Amino acid sequence: MNYKMVIQYDGTRYDGWQKQGNTDRTIQGRLEQVLSRMEGEEIEIHGAGRTDAGVHAKGQTANVKLRTEYSPQELQETMNRYLPEDIEVTEVTVVPERFHSRLNAVGKTYSYRLSVDRRKHVFERKFLYQYGRPLNLDAMREAAGYFMGTHDFRSFCANRRMKKSTVRTISSINMKEEDGILTIIFQGDGFLYHMIRILVGTLLEVGEGKRSPDDMEGILEARDRQAAGPLAPAEGLTLEEVYYQKI
Repeated sequence: MNYKMVIQYDGTRYDGWQKQGNTDRTIQGRLEQVLSRMEGEEIEIHGAGRTDAGVHAKGQTANVKLRTEYSPQELQETMNRYLPEDIEVTEVTVVPERFHSRLNAVGKTYSYRLSVDRRKHVFERKFLYQYGRPLNLDAMREAAGYFMGTHDFRSFCANRRMKKSTVRTISSINMKEEDGILTIIFQGDGFLYHMIRILVGTLLEVGEGKRSPDDMEGILEARDRQAAGPLAPAEGLTLEEVYYQKI
């Protein structure tokens, strides 16, 4: 049977989602360890997105095909019993055999959170970029407007050897500041390698006055990673939700 799972995790101590030969500290690796033990054979799970080292998720989605038939509740409870405390399966459903969590995804929402005051935000520190300086949000919102719609985001892709299309559609970028924490929410049909963190790094330069909002047009047109701003730290980024057409 093919099972669709929604998974949340604190990515602080992991080397990202994707299983790697040089480390056993990956989200995919930990999930597969539990599933393989349950099934008595090697199991591969497919995630909707390959979150980087240190990046978190509230709504990562994955699918896995198992020989044994479990009820969704049984599979969820068994996995959570053996997973580490910073990874949890929050939902399990049975889906058609052809469903694939990455290939069938039609959109994603990410949030990026950073402090704009001088407080330490002790209980939020693992999920927050401790930026610690005020920003010009009006200028940042104006700059974000240039990214709305469908564009070639090659300037915001860290994979210089990317051969596939770098055209993506961003449907919304919203910013809200509350209690010294700025949250930037990105929604789109998909995002390139490091794309959101580079977008954030570029928007922060606008907020600091190092770039003007209308510089964004030239950065997009350059199609050159060197034209955009720096890579914002991983700890501020969370995959909030993955969207699918009705299954």
